[in-house]
Amino acid sequence: MGKSRLFNRLSKEGDAIVHDSEGVTRDRQYADGEWYDKRYTVIDTGGFVPEAQAGMLAQMRVQAQIAMEEADVIIFMVDSRAGVVPADREITAMLRQSTKPVFCAVNKIDSPHQPEQYLGEFYKLGMQLYPLSAEHGHGISNLMDEICGLIPSSDELPAEPPYARVAVVGKPNAGKSSLVNGLLGQNRLLTDDVAGTTRDAIDTHITRGDQEYLVIDTAGLRRKTKISEQLEEYAVFQAIRSIDRSDVVLFVVDAIEGITWQDKKIADVIHNRGRACVIVVNKWDLVDKEVSTAGEYVKAIEREMPFMAFAPIIFISAKTGQRLHKIFDFVDGAFEQFNMRISTAETNRFLEQALGQHSPPMHKKRPVKFYYASQVATRPPTFLFSVNRADGVKPSYRRYLVNKLREIYGFEGTPIRTVLRGRDQDER
Repeated sequence: MGKSRLFNRLSKEGDAIVHDSEGVTRDRQYADGEWYDKRYTVIDTGGFVPEAQAGMLAQMRVQAQIAMEEADVIIFMVDSRAGVVPADREITAMLRQSTKPVFCAVNKIDSPHQPEQYLGEFYKLGMQLYPLSAEHGHGISNLMDEICGLIPSSDELPAEPPYARVAVVGKPNAGKSSLVNGLLGQNRLLTDDVAGTTRDAIDTHITRGDQEYLVIDTAGLRRKTKISEQLEEYAVFQAIRSIDRSDVVLFVVDAIEGITWQDKKIADVIHNRGRACVIVVNKWDLVDKEVSTAGEYVKAIEREMPFMAFAPIIFISAKTGQRLHKIFDFVDGAFEQFNMRISTAETNRFLEQALGQHSPPMHKKRPVKFYYASQVATRPPTFLFSVNRADGVKPSYRRYLVNKLREIYGFEGTPIRTVLRGRDQDER
């Protein structure tokens, strides 16, 4: 029908935050996108078959239902060449029960000059229609202008709070609720519980000494519907909303089960969202220490999730309270590094030292030149490097610069982003 083509047009190439894994190729894909100054996340579902009751089609139906439940805006795509089919009517009836904005995209209208001749039948659905061609790009700007009118611009967003917003995420049964309850019981610091801005999240304000925290717990979300009971992957999409609202993520891993594909998906979200992170290995009291040691477990995490090497790891038992008192110290450290800024003068001294120790490889038999560097953002720390050609800097050299920044300045607990600006102003 063209959903994937539209997904590719609305997302930034290579910016997917949840990747397909073997055996789950019909899952939803999530990717970041931007329309002028408005940023969003776009979801590509595996398709919706209303009458499906069993097998893969039923699984795809569940996937699509979950995506619609989690979304803020729904794009309902129909095929102009097929006309209104029974499935379109069933989906329309279901969407009428939703309070969310629905935009009906009538696809495969390849001639933008006379779209009305293709739309007549679809007016029966009772929706505002947006004729477009996902393949050729016609009409997409009208659709996105309308949708992005619902998204606040960056200057309309509230200022970042001075305290750390801490999301507790992990796959079902990893011990998220026990961890939150343990933290509250351990510190006796609960000041109030209020409904969070994300459905079914509970935002808990905590004061510890002179430090304040906002703990975002979405553990109850899994019990909301029968859908979530059918599909444990739902935890990944709980995590996305919580991570988006957080500064520091407590990523809870089940010590008994080890690192699963579900953990990897959640970690992928944390990394690509650019959030500070502490990996919390829970149920450590149940692990046979003669078989598995903390050192071996750390190596397994590094092997399975090498992109999370920046995150410190703490081994705890939420049930017994083992090492719970240390978690906020880890949060404080990660939050401080997440907000750390290095002066431009110091950054350029770093660049000079890094280039002196390891010069960049040649590109097309020509030298790659770095001119200057500066830190352009925090949350996460982001560094801009001015070079003669941005495409001449290999990924391995970018990793070298990041590793060197960590070696000299720390940045433990936070990802580091790099931006390369070439002489012709191209950025990578």
